[in-house]
Amino acid sequence: MAYITLNKNNFFNNLDIIAKRTKAKDKIALVLKDNAYGHGLVEIARMANEYGIKKAVVKTINEAKKIESFFEYILVLAEIPKEASKKIRYTINDINSIDEFAENSLVELKVDTGMHRNGISFSELYTAIKKIKKAGLELEAVFTHHRSSDELNSEWFWQNENFKKVKDKIKTLISHEHYKKLRFHSANSASLFRTNNFNEPMARVGISAYGYLECSFISTNLRPVLSLYAHKISSRDLETGQCIGYGASFEMDKKATVSNYDFGYGDGFLRSCSNNYFTPNKSKILGKISMDNSSFLSDEENLLIFDNAKVMALSANTIVYEVLTSLKQNINREIF
Repeated sequence: MAYITLNKNNFFNNLDIIAKRTKAKDKIALVLKDNAYGHGLVEIARMANEYGIKKAVVKTINEAKKIESFFEYILVLAEIPKEASKKIRYTINDINSIDEFAENSLVELKVDTGMHRNGISFSELYTAIKKIKKAGLELEAVFTHHRSSDELNSEWFWQNENFKKVKDKIKTLISHEHYKKLRFHSANSASLFRTNNFNEPMARVGISAYGYLECSFISTNLRPVLSLYAHKISSRDLETGQCIGYGASFEMDKKATVSNYDFGYGDGFLRSCSNNYFTPNKSKILGKISMDNSSFLSDEENLLIFDNAKVMALSANTIVYEVLTSLKQNINREIF
C-alpha cells in the first residue's frame, strides 16, 4: 500500500520559524481543517501538542471532537453547534444564522473586509452585535480573512485598513453593550510573513506549518513535512514501440523496465500529472494515471512519489493546497 511519512523535525522547524514571527507559541493557532491539509488530523494534532501549541482551527465539529484532548482552544469555521462547549468556539459566517446557534455558545464573528465570501458586512455590525446578545451567545472575538495576502499588490494593505475600521466600530458598539474585551485576528500564513511587527493575539497558520508559502516574493527556511511513497505491484520489460495504460498515450522509445505502483487518482494523484511528472529520483511517469495505479520508469520496490508538493503542483498546473488535500485519509501516515 502507498504510505505517507511525516517529518517531525521539519514540522518543529516550521513552528519555530512561525513562533519567532508571532513572538510566542501561544499565539499560534494551527489550522487543521481538511485532514490537516492532507497530513493527517490526529497525527499533526499529536505533534503540535508535543511542541506546545494550544490553539487549533478546524472546519467541522467532527474534526474538533477528534482533537479536543490536544488543545485548550479550538475554532470551528463552518458549522453551527447544537450544544455549547467550554473549549470549542464557533464562527458566525452570516447574520441570518445567529438565531440557530445553541444558547451560551462561545462564538467568533467573521467580518467580510473584501473577500466577499463569508462574513458579516460592515453595515451589519450593529445588528449583528444586538442579535448575538439577544441570542444569549458569548462573543469572544472578531476576525477576517485576507484574499490576496500572497500576492504582491496593495490589496493586503487595503484589507488591513478595512479591518481597522471594523475594530474601531466594534469597540464603539460594545462599549454600550457591556461586552468583555474582545480579541481581533486576521493573519493567515502569508499575512504573518508579510508583517514586520505582529501584534494580534493569534495567527491562523496553515500552509506555512506544513512547509510552504504560495508567495514567490517571500524567502523562508520552511521545510515540507510530508513525503509520499508507493509500493511496486508489478514490473515488466517493454520493447520500443509498446504503449502503456489507458488510451495508449505513452509509447516506449527504448527498451526498458517499467513498474506499476499502488497510487492513482483514487488515492489523490492528480490525473493532470499523467505523462509529465518526474519523481525526486527522476523516475518519469508513463501513460495516464489510473484510479489505483500509476506506471513509472523504475524498478524500485518503494518509490518516492514526492517530498515537495510544490513540484507536483507545477506539473499539475495547480497549487500546493490541492495536491496535499487530495491525498485520501485511508493512506497510512507515519511520524518519524
